[in-house]
Amino acid sequence: MSKSLKRVETALKTSGIEVEIITTGAQTRTAEQAAEAAGCTVDQIAKSIIFRGETSGEVVLFVTAGGNRVSADKASAVAGEALGKADAALIRAVTGFAIGGVAPLGHLTPVRSYLDPRLMDFTQIWAAAGTPQHIFAIAPADLHRITGAELADFTE
Repeated sequence: MSKSLKRVETALKTSGIEVEIITTGAQTRTAEQAAEAAGCTVDQIAKSIIFRGETSGEVVLFVTAGGNRVSADKASAVAGEALGKADAALIRAVTGFAIGGVAPLGHLTPVRSYLDPRLMDFTQIWAAAGTPQHIFAIAPADLHRITGAELADFTE
């Protein structure tokens, strides 16, 4: 088992959430691929998008419904600073995950995070479990609670 997958599994267990992590056997790097693997709609995919604060240099995570796009202006307003692109090296250094497998929890260091209210419209959503081949289903209210993400309007 990869270290990334193990961190997500441990974070879920520590939070008291019982979920099954699924090995898809296929890449789930995009919301469309993940939805196909999970057998759900694209909006039921909790897509993790990471930016870098232009002033703070900190990583900021936006977990959005798979069909939504993060608005740079709205996200910057929510974060309270201009946001820029976070490169793969920064994402891996802070979260411990490679792009395409970034989970909403189980990061190496605490990450400021925001959650798309659209995800709350579903009884079940799916998120990356630390690798591009692993996903898990969770109730959005549980994901909100265990990540501590702030509900915010940051999509186009």
